[in-house]
Order: sequence, then structure tokens, then C-alpha cells
Amino acid sequence: MKNDENIKSMKLYNDVDRVYNELKEIGKNDSDSLQVNELTSFDQLHYHGTYALDYAIKKIGINSNMLILEIGSGIGGPARYIANKTGASVVALELQSDQHKVAMDLTERCGLAKKVEHICGDFITYNWQGKKFDAIVSWLTLYHIVEHNVLLKNCFNYLKSGGFFYAEDLFSRKQFSEEELYEISKEMYGNYLPDLETYKSEIERSGLKLIDYQDMSEIWAKFTHERNLSYISKKDRHLRVHGKKIYENMNMFYAFMDRCFSQGKLGGIRITAKKS
Repeated sequence: MKNDENIKSMKLYNDVDRVYNELKEIGKNDSDSLQVNELTSFDQLHYHGTYALDYAIKKIGINSNMLILEIGSGIGGPARYIANKTGASVVALELQSDQHKVAMDLTERCGLAKKVEHICGDFITYNWQGKKFDAIVSWLTLYHIVEHNVLLKNCFNYLKSGGFFYAEDLFSRKQFSEEELYEISKEMYGNYLPDLETYKSEIERSGLKLIDYQDMSEIWAKFTHERNLSYISKKDRHLRVHGKKIYENMNMFYAFMDRCFSQGKLGGIRITAKKS
């Protein structure tokens, strides 16, 4: 996965400092201390917010003795929530330097800098110098990465024996046309969308043991549709808080994701595996 500007074609990843507009909206200035629960309505960029995180925490038994690696940590929402709720130590790896910078600021202001370590880097090439993790987790990031077999093998290598791999990711339910794939690569930086059986078999070939998977396609189709309608219904609020440019970018992104899921070709998976 190249550290270049192509990922910024995905409008969700533009204007990352819009989070500060939301903080101003709740009466916070740029230096105020923060609580994790003050951020969760706008620092979770995946589907179903902290509910999805609570599911993962319970599923793989995250606790205060564990070291967790999150791939594609964005502005740090999941990492902060997990560390704050469970006491686990979290390494938050993010490719984009602007998101990494915002994440560090928010984590420091939440008083979690000793529990959450932010690193700006590419998971495919980053040298962990022998460090091993109790769990590797990711929410809606892995589909960006072309080198999927390398990604999964790295996960296997960087997990402790008995460690867990947990991901929420995207796949293809039906074959996309070349035109659709080009649009997906631009609008959501979608670089790897295998079918479900291929996804599962690649997990197994990496050496990880597949424990459980859930096809989230219909649930996420409903979520993205409702999110799109909700965003439009609050247009006046978003224009006031963020301005026209950010509103239009987010509106276009939400509409695109709604369309992709509603057409029945884009699917979602929730998957758990273990290094046994």
C-alpha cells in the first residue's frame, strides 16, 4: 500500500480536521481536555460506532493485560475507546499523516497517551522489530490494501501464539464491471474486493484458523442507506457547522456507499480468526 495521495480521492478522508468543527459545536476549544465519550459520535468512521467495538471486545476477550494493534486507525476513535473501556494497550497504525496528527492530539487531550501509541506507517512494510500482539484488529481498512496475502501473512507473523485476528471489511457479492471497479477505486479507494469464499480461504491459507464470520451485507446496506438519509435531513446543521465544501464531500461519499450496497454487489464481512 503506497503512502501517496491517491487515498485522498476518497472524500471521507478529506478535511480530516472537521472533527474540530464538531468539538467547537459542543463548546470545546483547541486546547480543552476531552472525554472519550464526547468524541464517539464523530470519531468512529466505521459502521455502527461503539456497538461494533463492544462486539469485538467481547468476541476476542480484550482485557487490560493485552497489547492490541489496530490497522488503519484513522483519527484514533476505536483505539481510544478500547483502551479507555478495557485498559488494554493499543498501538494505532495509520497511513495518512494528517489523520495520524489529529489522532495524537485527541488522544493526548483524552489523557490516554500512555495507553495508546500512535504510529504513522504502512502495515505492509512497517518493521515491528520482533514485537508481537495479543490481537490485531481493523475496521473498514483492509479492502484498501492490494497485497492481501502479504497483509494476512504479516498478521500471522505479528500475532502471539493464541492471538486473535478480527476485522470488519468489504467484499464482492457479485462481479463488478471494469467501470464500476474504477469508480470504487476512486470513491472509496477500494483496491481488493474478493468474493466471500476467496476471502475466507485466504484467511486459512495465511496460517490463521477461521473461528467465525458473519455476512454483514444486508445490515450494512440498511446502515448506509439510513446514514445517507440522515445526513441529508440535517443539511442546514452540517452547513452551519462545517460549511459547503465539507457538506458536499460527505454527502457525495455517503450517497456513493448507499448506492454500492443497495445495488447488491458490495458486501460486508465481520471475521474472527486465531493463531493456534
